[in-house]
Amino acid sequence: MSREQNPTPDAPHPDPRPGRLTAAAALAALEGTALVAGGVCVLVLGLTGDPDNRQQAVTGGVTLIALALLPLLAARGLLLRRGWSRGPALITQIMALPVAYTLLQADSVAIPAGIALAVVAVAALVLLVNPATTRALGIRGPGGDAHDEE
Repeated sequence: MSREQNPTPDAPHPDPRPGRLTAAAALAALEGTALVAGGVCVLVLGLTGDPDNRQQAVTGGVTLIALALLPLLAARGLLLRRGWSRGPALITQIMALPVAYTLLQADSVAIPAGIALAVVAVAALVLLVNPATTRALGIRGPGGDAHDEE
C-alpha cells in the first residue's frame, strides 16, 4: 500500500479531517465507553452484590468490557483516518440496532435507552457511509478511486 492509502500517524494529512468523520468517531467512542461502564457495573455488582448466579454476572461483565474494544478501536482508527476502521464501526452500529429494538419493546425505563441507542446507531451509520467520510478514509468505491467521486 502506498503512503497515501495508509498514512503513518506522524505524517500530516494534506487536508483536515472532515467533521463527519470526527462525529462518527465520537459516536463510536461513546458506544464503547457505555459498554465499558455497563460491563464494569455488571462485574462489580456480580462480585459485591448478591446475584442469582455470580459466575454468570462476572462473565456478562467481562463480555461487555471485551465487546467495548470493537467500537473503541474503530473510533481510534477513524480519528487516525485508517480505512480499516470503517468496517468495525459499521458492524458496531448494525449490531446496536437489534439491541435498541429489544430495549424499545420493554415496558420499563429501558425505553429511553433504546431510543438513545437507536438515534446514535442510525446517526453513526449515516456519517460512516457519507462520501466525505469515505474519501477521508481513502476507501475506493466500486470501479473507481475515492478521490474521483465528487
